[in-house]
Order: sequence, then C-alpha cells, then structure tokens
Amino acid sequence: MRNLKLDQLQTFTEVIARGSFSAAAERLQLSQPAVSLQVRDLEKRLGVRLVERVGKRATPTAAGVELLDHARRIEETVTATLDSMAVHASGALGRVRIGCGATACIYLLPPALRDLRRRFPTLEITVRTGDTGDVLKSLEENALDIGLVTLPVIGRMFEVTPLMKDAFVAVTAADGEPLPRLVTPAVLAKRPLVLYEAGGNTRRVVNEWFARAEIAPTPVMDLGNVEAIKELVGAGLGCAVLPEIAVRGKTARRQLDYRPLSPKLNRTLALVMRRDKVLTKALREALAALRRIG
Repeated sequence: MRNLKLDQLQTFTEVIARGSFSAAAERLQLSQPAVSLQVRDLEKRLGVRLVERVGKRATPTAAGVELLDHARRIEETVTATLDSMAVHASGALGRVRIGCGATACIYLLPPALRDLRRRFPTLEITVRTGDTGDVLKSLEENALDIGLVTLPVIGRMFEVTPLMKDAFVAVTAADGEPLPRLVTPAVLAKRPLVLYEAGGNTRRVVNEWFARAEIAPTPVMDLGNVEAIKELVGAGLGCAVLPEIAVRGKTARRQLDYRPLSPKLNRTLALVMRRDKVLTKALREALAALRRIG
C-alpha cells in the first residue's frame, strides 16, 4: 500500500474511460509522456500488464478490468473520507454532483436545491445538464453522483428509483390557431412541429406516441432546449409536444396555449446512482431532498 499511488490509479482509469493516453492527458491536464509513465509505473508496481491496444483504442487487460473495479471503490472511499473530514475541518457537509435534463433543471430542481442550501449552507452543489445518455455515462465514470433522468435506464451497475410521472401536452401560440380540446397525433401531423432534438429519451417518447398512430412526425425544427422551443412556438412558428411542467408558469401562459394529448403521453423521471456508490451524509441529504420533488 505504501507504494500504491492514488494519482496513478486515477490516470489508469482515465486512460481506459477515454480510450487513449492522449485523451486522458488532455482531461488530466498532463503531458502524454507523463500519463504513459504513470501507467508503466503502476504496471511495474503490480507486476502485471494493465493496458493493451486494440486498433487505436487503449483497452484493459483481464488484470486491468479487475483493477478498474478496485480503483472505483478506492476512489469512492477516498471521496467519502475527504467529505467526512471536511465536516470536522471546516463544518462543511461535503460535495454532491447532480446531472439532469434541462427541463428538470429549470422546473424541478430549484425547490430542492433551495431547501438544501437553506439547511446546509456549506454544502457544495454542482449541477450538470445533458440528455439521459450523457448523464448515465458521467455516472458510470463517477463524474456525477446522482442523475435525474428519463426512463428507461439500461445497465446493471445502476440503482434506479422512479420519482414521478411527467405528462406531455400539445403547445401552440396563445394568439395562434387554437388547438382542439384533446389533441391527437393526426391533428399535430397537419401542423408545423418544433420538437426536441433526436437522440434523447424525451424525443424517443414523443416519436413512439406518433408511431402508435402510424404517423412519422416531420418537424420543421428540432432543438435541445425547452426554453428555445417555447420561444419559437410563442412566436407562431409551430406547435410542440412538451412536458406540462414547462408551460404551467404565468409567463408561459401569456404566450402559449396548451391542451392534453389523446391518447395520454407520460414519461417517468427517476433518480439514478451507481450501486456501489458510498452514501456520504451529503448524498443522503441530497437524495432525500430530490425524492421530495416526487
């Protein structure tokens, strides 16, 4: 243990996560020779080869795969240790890193974060937005602690806790052509559509709703930001299918009109963590605050 260096373990895990020594060097802000030297020293210390090249990609050997599991647990333990010592050193509760979609960040997180900040002023909170795939990848790499994402979530390493159902509605400009009381896929297919960009779980949910009516939507625009979609719809450039939570506010109601969908459409939001995540006090409090959202 005396000669096993934590920075060498971190460098090794970054090389495997990024698939190359150069990418790991860029992430760690080191030179590529320095990264290569750290991995070689670690291999020498353990007496095994840890990394091999398959094509242009750096991949773990059998020993490397096993070391990755140990390295992640070591990192979790070190983080928990530092967090607990921070409480004694400065009264700080620690750190929590949350990943979620932009809609959840704008409309769901603020009350939970406000509650945490009020009760634990020294808690360090970081929020990163992205689609479900991005958040899950960051959780896997331990770059995030908690994810608030749209189901489904695939991966045995994750512990998934469904949080709430989020209903979708059809949205149009308040001063535009009114929508019927219930909006079907056939109704929306006849109008210009502004939808979420393809690739994310939210767009997949909307596409499946159209597909069940044997309709393939052809949006005039697709965007990754719910606020941008609302602005374009409010300007009369098309209709959208959005989470109801995004259009409930007074400002949105002045610019937008929305109606329920037929058949109904919901997505399920869930809290996701790695199963092997060490639950520090900071994470326990953050999880409790996020669960109250539901």
